[in-house]
Amino acid sequence: MANTKSAMKRIRQNERRRLRNRALRSQIRGAVKAARAAEGPSRPAVVREAIRALDKAVSKGVVHRNTAARKKSALARRLVATP
Repeated sequence: MANTKSAMKRIRQNERRRLRNRALRSQIRGAVKAARAAEGPSRPAVVREAIRALDKAVSKGVVHRNTAARKKSALARRLVATP
């Protein structure tokens, strides 16, 4: 257990950040899953939302930029490949 006040505060901060990051990662997974499953004319909009969620996660430091770029590229390739 932490001994100093600053260490106790750091534990509290880390827990808050962990929960926030977990929620954001969950939203990303859901958005990407929805984008992959989407069909019909609404598909480009769903893919756009997933890309937006990935970009937000990168800006908040939840996901590495290269990971997000890879996922965005895969979504775009699937969008173009299947009519």
